[in-house]
Amino acid sequence: MALGIHNIGAPEGANKNKKRVGRGPGSGHGKTSTRGHKGQKSRSGYSGRAGFEGGQMPLQRRLPKRGFTNIFKKEWIEVNITDLELRFEPADNITPELMVERGMISKGKLARYHGVVVLGKGSVTKALNITAHRFSKGAREKIEAAGGAATLVAAPEAKAE
Repeated sequence: MALGIHNIGAPEGANKNKKRVGRGPGSGHGKTSTRGHKGQKSRSGYSGRAGFEGGQMPLQRRLPKRGFTNIFKKEWIEVNITDLELRFEPADNITPELMVERGMISKGKLARYHGVVVLGKGSVTKALNITAHRFSKGAREKIEAAGGAATLVAAPEAKAE
């Protein structure tokens, strides 16, 4: 048989038939339809709540609470200079808005986070002019060593979630 796009299909064993329960004793799944005898789980309409352990104190309530969540924590969008090197030319004036345009970061992410921080992973061979909210020490050194400029812009006010 000749292979072609007109006769390709799923590999053997990839598609299984749905288990048909309640179809008589010959099926092996008749009578109680694999639900067992009596009890809450055998009844129609049963829907167990996540974490419910039949009235026993649930695990998430038995374990002690630890730590806290800092509501003043600042979260940053991390961008490596390697990624900037690949996506931009020396003539480009790289800003967070241009990064959104080129698909490096999403517009929604830029609105939710405190800003963009440029990290020093990789190397820079082009003289890039980058404007961001923060730069790591290594990133700033690599950018300036390649003849580029690292300019700070004020971080936007974070939105309360």
